[in-house]
Amino acid sequence: MEARLTERINNAELLAKAYTGAALRRQAHALADDIVLTITGKKGIAQTQIVFKGANGGTSEIYVSDYDGHNAMPITQDHKLVAAPYWVPGRRVIYYTSYLRDNPDIYSQDLQTGVRKLIARYSGLNTSAAVSPDGSQVAMILSKAGSPDVWVAHADGTGLKQLTNTREDESSPCWSPDGKTLCFTSRMRGRAELYTIPSAGGQMKRLTTIGAINTTEPDWSPDGQQIAFTALMGNFQIWTLNVQTHETKMLADGEDPSWAPNSRTLIFARRTGSGYVLSLLDEPTKKMKDIARVSGSCSQPCWAR
Repeated sequence: MEARLTERINNAELLAKAYTGAALRRQAHALADDIVLTITGKKGIAQTQIVFKGANGGTSEIYVSDYDGHNAMPITQDHKLVAAPYWVPGRRVIYYTSYLRDNPDIYSQDLQTGVRKLIARYSGLNTSAAVSPDGSQVAMILSKAGSPDVWVAHADGTGLKQLTNTREDESSPCWSPDGKTLCFTSRMRGRAELYTIPSAGGQMKRLTTIGAINTTEPDWSPDGQQIAFTALMGNFQIWTLNVQTHETKMLADGEDPSWAPNSRTLIFARRTGSGYVLSLLDEPTKKMKDIARVSGSCSQPCWAR
């Protein structure tokens, strides 16, 4: 396939390239990314992938697909319950929670070799693994000390360190792009609210989310400028918080947002009458589009970065 991109006003040729050696769909995605890069100077997302939870009946599995839901492949085939998949930045490795041994434990799985490793299997809850941007650490929610708290460890699960120590529940940690800060949800004041804490340890700091309450499931944009999150406002809604200005904005009905590498597009779960579907959301324009889905309910997406 050959493609040319020409600027209409002065008829200047911006792009001229031949795409070969791959399926037509892959060629088209490569072309789309080249057009975005040529026009905006930023990388496109057409060749990126996502990981998500697919539930059918009483069990669920982890799936990986193209960003638009096509070419979905199951990563697990255990016929158990799974949750909270997370893509390791810059690698083809997934972390997730599984009831494979009848307890919510955290595993990592290499997509190239298929090798699965046990990361955390303590008494009680082991979930919400989130790997640091440099891949060296993993933040987790563990209840081994009593209530669910935020812990960090080396990527293989060793060297555990407890960051929070509250009587209430913490959940859903995510990393700032520089790896210095974690954002998470805590019910320390009763209602679910967003907090930050230094990843090396320190004091919790509550984030003010004006207009949004019952805030959960934060995800920090790769450019560091915004945190997307879920708010329960009668129904579940996707909001963003500007880290610098503290401005908040409601985007759409849905939950569990995850940023694309371009810090512009979000993928999230949207409730329907037959379960959950995954939808793409362009943050500046609020335009949405459902992606192709596997059989059953699809939720808890995470974008590869």
